[in-house]
Amino acid sequence: MKPELINVPIAERPPMEWGSDAIAELLSRLDLPYIAMVPGSSYRGLHDSIVNYLGNTGPQLVVCLHEEHSVAIAQGYAKVTGRPMLVGLHSNVGLMHAAMAIYNAYCDRAPMVLIGATGPLDAAKRRPWIDWVHTSADQAAIVRHYVKWDDQPGSVEAALESLLRGHLLTRTEPAAPVYICLDSEIQECELDASVKVPEPGRYPVATDPAPDADTVGEILAMLAAAERPLILLGRAGRTEEEWNRRVALVEALNACCLTDMRMPAAFPVEHPRHPATPGAGRLSKTGLELVRQSDLILSLNWTELSGTLAAAFGDGPRPRVVNCKNLGALLNGWTKDHFALVSSDLEVTAGADQMVSALLPRVGENPPIDRPDWPPAFPATRSDVRPQVEGDPILMSDLAAAIREAGSGSKITYTTLPLGWSGEDALFSEPLDYLGRDGGGGVGSGPGIAVGAALALDGTGRVPVAVLGDGDYLMGGSALWTAAHYRLPLLVIVANNRSYFNDEGHQQQVAQQRSRPVENRTVGQHLRDPDPDLATIARGHGLSAYGPILDPNELQPTLRKAFDEVGTGGTVLVDVRVNPYGYGRA
Repeated sequence: MKPELINVPIAERPPMEWGSDAIAELLSRLDLPYIAMVPGSSYRGLHDSIVNYLGNTGPQLVVCLHEEHSVAIAQGYAKVTGRPMLVGLHSNVGLMHAAMAIYNAYCDRAPMVLIGATGPLDAAKRRPWIDWVHTSADQAAIVRHYVKWDDQPGSVEAALESLLRGHLLTRTEPAAPVYICLDSEIQECELDASVKVPEPGRYPVATDPAPDADTVGEILAMLAAAERPLILLGRAGRTEEEWNRRVALVEALNACCLTDMRMPAAFPVEHPRHPATPGAGRLSKTGLELVRQSDLILSLNWTELSGTLAAAFGDGPRPRVVNCKNLGALLNGWTKDHFALVSSDLEVTAGADQMVSALLPRVGENPPIDRPDWPPAFPATRSDVRPQVEGDPILMSDLAAAIREAGSGSKITYTTLPLGWSGEDALFSEPLDYLGRDGGGGVGSGPGIAVGAALALDGTGRVPVAVLGDGDYLMGGSALWTAAHYRLPLLVIVANNRSYFNDEGHQQQVAQQRSRPVENRTVGQHLRDPDPDLATIARGHGLSAYGPILDPNELQPTLRKAFDEVGTGGTVLVDVRVNPYGYGRA
């Protein structure tokens, strides 16, 4: 970020005189570096205090073009850092704009503090018209089913406690957004001298649930008795220390492990103890076989264990199962992201990394087990024979190879990858190599998440690369203006098949079931005639842009040029026309 875009020089901080000044003072003590927002009158008092009381630093304003983008940026930031950002949401209309992105962040277990606002609850103090249409009773009801906690405090003192509590709750596992609605009258009232801003250091985050010693011993005994133990690694910590502990545990146990591309990178994919190709929701062929051959499954925060076991075993016999998760604090009757119940031998309430940290020091209690036939040997699944496809000649696997070659001198962080990306091209070796999917399947989040990741990665030496589908880009592409405005290095590659292609498969399936023409699967799906000019849209938002790239010979040179620009601080988009039927190699 360019300092002149974010800081407001203040010769001397003014006295704390207004309700929003006290709120801003607390936010500065909570170590929340940014607040992503679309300006709105309902929090004009807080906006003024951030700029003129804090000098627009700690938190710094990150201006966005849509509230969905504001939330997605905070989600991308959390995916990299594991820490919350602030998001400002203007009144009921801004909250409604943001709702889908909040649901994505909730399903992704992303911490963030959403600060909403409303016109004065005291009707006598509302301005004509606008304060009436922007005031709602129980405003948080719009999103209550998919935030962890919400509040609408009635005084400055209550607002300070609410923000402090929300900051603690969003950081407590399982993480999820919290929403606090501030009455504009609270922000704009003169501050009573008796109001004291709390010191956050006296309010620590609650410790994460961890397994007790007897449970750890029971799990270790089960692992020792197994001949083919498999660890399913789902959502896990982002730090290098947590990553190294996971690797050390799998190696010490002589176990196998499997990861899922819906989640961020959790284990080196090319490690010998990760013998199967990761899937993306559905198990890959080798992943399915690995699960079937196991005789003990230790599930560590795996997203949908019920679906995985059903795909591998159906109604037949299953191996022993230890199910480790920490979900209960978020269960409610509205959202069903808890999935089906799982029959298991042991249920443990703990996060994945808490379980790893508890198991690893005690692995040596049992003698090491020689498992000569574990992992199994799988035949190579990638073929050098290029599939025969009609139409655009660039396949998704070609794009993956070109990115690796063009960015070979850089540490790449894939902020997202499209559905057509093969697990064979998921060659992740470090925790920040890949940040996973959006969480709730809400299309349009990819650009905003990429901006938030770029914000978090700025100055680290890593290159954020977002590979987006064209539908995702067209829905959310204006989020990239924020990256251009703040001079964030970011490479956006649109894998453009000119279709909502995922639904072509669904239409084909329904047509086959009903004995109807499968040729009609494309009706109402294609984004053609005219083809949206993705590069021109990007240039209009201040990015450097190339494409559409149609010739495979132009792909790698263009990507090299794009990587060079990003290396000097540029925000760049490359539109690559990919064949929708050529996802990978046969």
